[in-house]
Amino acid sequence: MAAHTHTRTPAPSAGAPSARGVDARLPWWALALPVAAFVALFVLVTAPGGAQAAGGDPGVGRLLEQIRQTLPH
Repeated sequence: MAAHTHTRTPAPSAGAPSARGVDARLPWWALALPVAAFVALFVLVTAPGGAQAAGGDPGVGRLLEQIRQTLPH
């Protein structure tokens, strides 16, 4: 006589997705870090203090212009 096999689905654990779908709860920093990075970059882009022309070596500008002229358009 053959033994009966029981096919039973295990109860979902805390980390497993539920029957309704994927558990989408995120830790607080998963939202806070991208928001903080966006705000920091937005402040850097919109800050008027960095809008001054660079007073660097004019040789660098000439070198970049020479490279631009040698590249195909």
